[in-house]
Amino acid sequence: MSYSNPYQSPTSAPQFAIDADLTDRLGFIRNTYFHLTMAILALIGLEFAAFSLFSEQLESFAKFVLGGQYIWLGLLVGFMVVSWVADRWALSGGSLGLQYLGLSLYVVAQAVILAPLLYIASTFFPGAIQTAAVATGIVFIALTAFVFLTRTDFSFLRNVLFVAGLAAICGLLCLMFLPSFMPGVDFSIMHLAFTIGMIALASGYILYHTSNVLHHYRTDQYVAASLALFSSVALLFWYILRLVMAARE
Repeated sequence: MSYSNPYQSPTSAPQFAIDADLTDRLGFIRNTYFHLTMAILALIGLEFAAFSLFSEQLESFAKFVLGGQYIWLGLLVGFMVVSWVADRWALSGGSLGLQYLGLSLYVVAQAVILAPLLYIASTFFPGAIQTAAVATGIVFIALTAFVFLTRTDFSFLRNVLFVAGLAAICGLLCLMFLPSFMPGVDFSIMHLAFTIGMIALASGYILYHTSNVLHHYRTDQYVAASLALFSSVALLFWYILRLVMAARE
């Protein structure tokens, strides 16, 4: 069964990076990872600005978000909607400006949803953010190197990751609401298992998206490719940071 490229525009003649000449292929890869690097730096810059210029507002925002499970759930739903819009814009066959707008929108949304966790980590777990950042970088580089060296096509993971993502959403909802109905039960082991599972899921997404960079993106889709990789890296960092914080409790 042939693989159906989920990123292919039906109205354009596709030129996959794997089929392009060496110069175009290397240019696409460089553009993808350059944009990924810029997105990560932009996220760091936004968080640094928030902590430096709006520390009091950030504290209030973190307390507001963490003050109730419904508020946090609403923020997550809003983030999912914004992420979907940003992804559609980045993958659109429209102007390059619209694709950049999608990537920029996703970076801002990611900065907003990361802010409460970063506030808690910086306030109560000194050094946890740096440890998680280094660990995330190591895992990402190792997984990327594996794909590039073996040239393995991980497109078969698409349905597996989709089902695992649905299971993760169900698991998250259970961890958010079950404590209200079972106040005497210790859910710490479940939280730890969920965190480790999400790290594995994020790693799977990195393998999947990296192999798509090699095999299933067109050479003009470097913005969309960088957004996909960025989303996976951000997810990995989130749960590695959660794991580091849990280990220090």
